[in-house]
Amino acid sequence: MKYFRLVLAALFAKKTRTILTLLSLVMAYLLFGLLQAVNVLFNTAGDGFTGATRIVTQSRVSFTQALPLRMLPQIESIPGVQRVMQQQWFGAYYQKPSNQLVAFAVDPLRLKDVYPEWKMPDAQWQDFANKRTGVILGRQLADRFNFKIGQQLPMNSNIFPQNDGSKLWTFEVAGIYDGKDADTQRQTGVMYINFAYFDEARQFGKGGAGIFISKLAKADDAEKVAQLIDAKYVNSPEETKSQSEKEFNLNFVRQIGDINLIVNAILGAVFFTILLLTGNTMAQAVRDRIPQLAVLKTLGFTDSTVLWLVLGETFLLIAAGAILGMALATVVGFGLAGFFQASGSIVDQRVWLYALGSVFVLALLVGLPPAWRARNLKIVDALAGR
Repeated sequence: MKYFRLVLAALFAKKTRTILTLLSLVMAYLLFGLLQAVNVLFNTAGDGFTGATRIVTQSRVSFTQALPLRMLPQIESIPGVQRVMQQQWFGAYYQKPSNQLVAFAVDPLRLKDVYPEWKMPDAQWQDFANKRTGVILGRQLADRFNFKIGQQLPMNSNIFPQNDGSKLWTFEVAGIYDGKDADTQRQTGVMYINFAYFDEARQFGKGGAGIFISKLAKADDAEKVAQLIDAKYVNSPEETKSQSEKEFNLNFVRQIGDINLIVNAILGAVFFTILLLTGNTMAQAVRDRIPQLAVLKTLGFTDSTVLWLVLGETFLLIAAGAILGMALATVVGFGLAGFFQASGSIVDQRVWLYALGSVFVLALLVGLPPAWRARNLKIVDALAGR
């Protein structure tokens, strides 16, 4: 630590170059934090049912294949299941295809029981249940489009036409719900449609739902309940796959493709860029300061001390960029927590540990060549400009 001020002075000898490199590192580690968080979430999605309070049951073939509604009371009768609701993806957009919305058809009163974290006045819950064309909106969604209670809401579905063939549906906003705390308030971007009206008016798929969501009496029973549900329908035309809600959401995203491969490829490109960028900065910094390094050796600094000074400069630059970038990623991660069913930022301590580990690896890869050159520098040659 006694050489910290010397290292800091050397690092900012060329302020513009250092600041631009630092900003590049911040952006690189912002990407690293978010991508590595997604990697961690996908790789640990199947680690078990620990803490699961809800189980999602879908067709074993695919969640796009509907299950008959007659299964709802059957699942609800399984020990450990407190309440069950059906849910169907609607595929909605408002006014134009770019305004995509997350919308599900559900039973209003079952939604209230299965998702107690959604808070809304009882009168609005009753209005939603009694009004066949009624919908409720999350606070974030309502604020996004400035929707109001009582407003007529024309909504297009890119999946389900009505009986007359039209994909334009008209709903009425029956209520606006909020979350019970800060975490759930960030998840209020969903629209819920009255399932009874939707099932009656849609052109195909009547009497079926994409998934059933079971609220459990005890979270500790999640794995056992999931096995009981699947065992009930084994070797039947409606074989099921039951999993935690978090795992279901992650599997939904996996339908896009091999997420791990995509994320790892981008991470590889990010680190290759960091390596080249920081390597060029440090190589140029040492080249510019060759006479200064020679003076240090003349004053009694050993070869090893000079080597560690250059390595320290490299480590300080990369560490500063990593900490700032990861801090930004953590803040952004709070906004993504809702989708991944996380209680806080998706950029957790595991991702921070990966980032800190990468700092040491990069510092060695980037700093060792110029540091070794500085160590082997001959005073006479350096002062002579050779």
